[in-house]
Amino acid sequence: MSEHHDRAGFEALAGAGAEDAAARALAQRLKADPQASDLKALAALWLHAAAAAPERTPGLYDATAWGWLGEPVAAKPVATDAAAKPEPIPPAFWPALWTLLDEPRAGLGAINLTTRTAALAGLVSPGLPRRIGKAALAYPGVPAAVARGYPKMFTLKALSKCPKGSLGGRFHALIVDNGFDLEVLDREALGLANLAPPLDYLNARILQCHDLWHIVGGYETTALHEVAISGFQLAQFGHHYSAMFLGMVLTRIAFERPEGGPLMLDTILTAWSHGRRTPPLLGVEWERIWNQPLDKVRARLGVTPYPSPYPADLFEQLQVAA
Repeated sequence: MSEHHDRAGFEALAGAGAEDAAARALAQRLKADPQASDLKALAALWLHAAAAAPERTPGLYDATAWGWLGEPVAAKPVATDAAAKPEPIPPAFWPALWTLLDEPRAGLGAINLTTRTAALAGLVSPGLPRRIGKAALAYPGVPAAVARGYPKMFTLKALSKCPKGSLGGRFHALIVDNGFDLEVLDREALGLANLAPPLDYLNARILQCHDLWHIVGGYETTALHEVAISGFQLAQFGHHYSAMFLGMVLTRIAFERPEGGPLMLDTILTAWSHGRRTPPLLGVEWERIWNQPLDKVRARLGVTPYPSPYPADLFEQLQVAA
């Protein structure tokens, strides 16, 4: 089959989607006998949820996790309108996706990948953002978090006053020692406050809390764990950027390095399950607990660290070895 026909078939499946049972069956087959064709089919279903039907995300990932991990996710189903008719995926979406996937890995730094994936998410149907927001409100804790209003930014000044070893102290060290920004993208430049609720809150809150969730959730700031924490964020509130990112990642693996599919599915689906089992973190008033030790914060919030199936720095180790 030519690359053109292979991609055309993929686009057709991503536009149509399939029942959750199909995702579970694909995951079971991939676990027993990994095949590139099955990995492509599963990636197409993930992109369907990201680009056409956000209501399908929780059921689709729960089903995939069940098929891959061999047991149901230990959490109450998220009650979205999964029967809603999918939005059409605009024609402009596909050239942008394939261009991104054809980009040499060496040219895709973290910030470049973030902005390129965000731009891809901007090419969906005009009707999709409203549905993304509505679907997010079905996740536990999201309505109460959104009701608190648009979040004020954290400040390094406040964090610098926190004791060493406290949550705030660890957060401050992570940002300063690594030369990170408190928010990886500029919320004002992006105009997030002008988005329709609840997307204004959700998009600002994830910029604010992403690195904080790394600490609390036990995710390292490595390439593999950046993929993992996307699964965690998606499970917590249907984060649309994470859905698009994971769909794109699995698609690239399926077309370029299908032998890496098991590692990627292990990582994403254990993190998804971790996020579904973890109590909602979106609305936590972090400023009230900055001064508490991390272990006490985790105990208070009911968080257990992510049980990574691989060394967090696996990709970095492989790069050094190469």
